[in-house]
Amino acid sequence: MDLFEEHPKDITKDMPLAARMRPRTLSEFVGQPHIAGPGKLLNRAIEADRMSSLIFYGPSGVGKNCLAYIISNITKAHFCEINAVSSNVAEMRKLIESAKHRRVSAGKRTILFIDEIHRFNKAQQDILMPYVERGDVTLIGATTHNPFFSVVSALISRSLIFELRRLKEDEILAIIKNSLKDKERGLGSYKVKIDKRTLDFLSKISDGDARRALNALEIGVVTTPAQKDGYIHYTLEVAEESIQKKAVIYDKDEDGHYDTISAFIKSMRGSDPDAALYWLAKMLYAGEDPRFIARRITICASEDVGNADPQALVVANAALGVSEFVGMPEARIPLAQATVYIATAPKSNAAYMGIEKAMEDVESGRTFEVPNHLKDASYHGAKRLGHGEGYKYAHSYKDHYVEQEYIPQRRKYYEPTDIGYEKQIKEYLSKIKKDMR
Repeated sequence: MDLFEEHPKDITKDMPLAARMRPRTLSEFVGQPHIAGPGKLLNRAIEADRMSSLIFYGPSGVGKNCLAYIISNITKAHFCEINAVSSNVAEMRKLIESAKHRRVSAGKRTILFIDEIHRFNKAQQDILMPYVERGDVTLIGATTHNPFFSVVSALISRSLIFELRRLKEDEILAIIKNSLKDKERGLGSYKVKIDKRTLDFLSKISDGDARRALNALEIGVVTTPAQKDGYIHYTLEVAEESIQKKAVIYDKDEDGHYDTISAFIKSMRGSDPDAALYWLAKMLYAGEDPRFIARRITICASEDVGNADPQALVVANAALGVSEFVGMPEARIPLAQATVYIATAPKSNAAYMGIEKAMEDVESGRTFEVPNHLKDASYHGAKRLGHGEGYKYAHSYKDHYVEQEYIPQRRKYYEPTDIGYEKQIKEYLSKIKKDMR
């Protein structure tokens, strides 16, 4: 029995809540507005039943299979499904031969959904190529891996790639509430009391994975006995046990999110790697978005380390990219590496203070016209206006430096320190100015 079959009621009720609550139409689908929202390409293609080959790419529990299920409900094409983990070439060939026969004898299209398509090796994926090319089957693949690395380029070039993102907390919350109300497929037949704090915890700790949230909700509801008032009290303690993760309570006023990120940044700025790692661990355990943390690390690298160690920004930016690519729990490793690097790097905020001073001048109305010799002289007629006239090309001079006016009124914004690499910058600037005297 495949994922998209109509299940008898006695079997359906035993399916996990996440499977029972799978949306049947686009109107029931929550999240991914950038691809599935009203008027978007995927939305239009599904509603018009005019599907080209598709690959859905994104982390677990964000709606890849749900979109395939919606397509199976809407399409007039024959829909069949296999999982690359348990399937093989023989099964795939059999389905393709059936699709070819169906197309010739009945003129009916076939949509072949392959879940976890990245599990097929190159040879297995190559088998699909001629049939997709001829239109014998329309392929829909789902993968948690970047398809540009895990799917053969020939299939990529013949498919639309849709990247699904982690669901937002309010989207997870909406899915949880829908399942608590739905009496047909959800938990609406149970009398459940659940407070906002617990709902917020589930929404946050699920890390954008709706399946994880629904699994934790279901196990907690069905295993918790009703109290004397007749209600199942789904408390924070029940939620913690159901999802096997403790809620880290920042403080009673819920300002801990801001206080902890502040402590994290100040620990890096203060060159205390141990304290910084503790605050990092606390935020990750509490369910903070690792991308939010990575962005703060990147800002700290530029603001507080700056040119004392320019490599800090490179490391921080790499941690941002890697954490976004691999996700949790592995993202904690590059985040920790970047945290320690920045905490132990020499510090300078000279570049940051320089742009602040320059912004103050611009905002206060102290604006200068660009000198003629610095104006763009590349377009026709620029020379007639005197643009570029008298400009000295630095590379034509000794040490690739020549003194000339770059701003009408001399201003001092950047004042390099004697710390780290910035000391070399200061010495270089001092040397070239001295040599010109």
